[in-house]
Amino acid sequence: MTDLKMQIAGTADLPDYELDQFIEEAFFAKDVLLQHRGPGAEFTGWIDLPEKYDRDEFARIQKAAEKIRKESQVLIVCGIGGSYLGAAAALDFLKGGMYNLKAEKNNDLQIFFAGNNLNPTYIQDVLDMIEGKDFSVNVISKSGTTMETSISFRIFRKALEDKYGKEEAAKRIYATTDKEKGALKELADKEGYETFVVPDDIGGRYSVLTAVGLLPIAAAGCDIEKLMEGAKEMRTLLLQDPEEVTDAVMYAALRQELYEWDKEIEIFVNYDPDLRMFAEWLKQLFGESEGKDGYGIFPASLNFTSDLHSMGQMIQDGERNIFETIINIENTPRDLPIAAFEEDFDGFKYLEGKPVSLLNQTALVGTANAHIEGEVPQILFSIPDRSEHSLGELFYFFEFACGVSAYLEGVNPFNQPGVESYKKNIKELLSKYKD
Repeated sequence: MTDLKMQIAGTADLPDYELDQFIEEAFFAKDVLLQHRGPGAEFTGWIDLPEKYDRDEFARIQKAAEKIRKESQVLIVCGIGGSYLGAAAALDFLKGGMYNLKAEKNNDLQIFFAGNNLNPTYIQDVLDMIEGKDFSVNVISKSGTTMETSISFRIFRKALEDKYGKEEAAKRIYATTDKEKGALKELADKEGYETFVVPDDIGGRYSVLTAVGLLPIAAAGCDIEKLMEGAKEMRTLLLQDPEEVTDAVMYAALRQELYEWDKEIEIFVNYDPDLRMFAEWLKQLFGESEGKDGYGIFPASLNFTSDLHSMGQMIQDGERNIFETIINIENTPRDLPIAAFEEDFDGFKYLEGKPVSLLNQTALVGTANAHIEGEVPQILFSIPDRSEHSLGELFYFFEFACGVSAYLEGVNPFNQPGVESYKKNIKELLSKYKD
């Protein structure tokens, strides 16, 4: 039994017989996924990962994380897309979005992400943040030739070598890359960097429970054993009864039925700023898995209640092509009462002493009801807390549901042919600088 719960609202107008048909097709898509016989089947190693992960490498990850925490004040993670979004989502979820400020105050390890853009100001800002501090670098790239990651790694490798010398710098570089080949693997072997594996059978956006995500998460002081336990329990639930309509099957079927009824945009909604990066992870997972062949639900994300003051009008009264998937954490680790004053200057005196969390949950219910009245279907996922176990459940659930949903749509969930187009164009434009 897992902690994740799903509720559906605002879909009463959809015909039951049609949803039944999509559920039947989702079962077929699930079988295709589990039997590894669909397009991209060579990249389905993540399905059994919570059961069959490499225990020796897992122990090395924990040891390396301990070493990083002991000898460094900062870890720079160079990666883009699936090479950083999962870890960034986990750190916000488990440590809070202000974890770097808290870490500096508490003399704990700070973690900065680089290699996910080409903005020089951002890179220089990170360099400024590590000035005078001991730091290490985790570079993540299957090939070692991903442009954004490679450029950033060049800069932070140089900073390491200037600070510590080449030999000592090499002891502070951790390369997560291909097991046997590629530019980064060759460099790591030549320079003596400790290496971790990006598995051949797991694509980037499904890789958070490999060394890609686990090393930064462990370095932050999070319990990666409990993370894997949560994923394992979710896997057991989703696979134990082939005939059960699990939440993953229902979610995949409902998404495709809504798409059939011209609900072309899925907004991932949260009421906790620390879920912002989790929504970014979801956007890549679904967007890159499903957006193919002229089809695909467009994934977006909104942070409530903030975005209600900018996008609430569009959701409530705009074009009826939206449905909401809400991620809710039921219990907050920290709460505080609403401050009391003698005068009632803002009309909220009646709320004095009430916990802020009560208002946040009330806002969720009230907003959801308003949007349902505005013909915006709702899918609500609730998790009890911000623990490693809960996060492991969430990661595995959405990976599995996404695989089923993409096969149900009729596309390969594990390739990204469109991504190569912009990479090719950029390289052609840059080629003039070779002369």
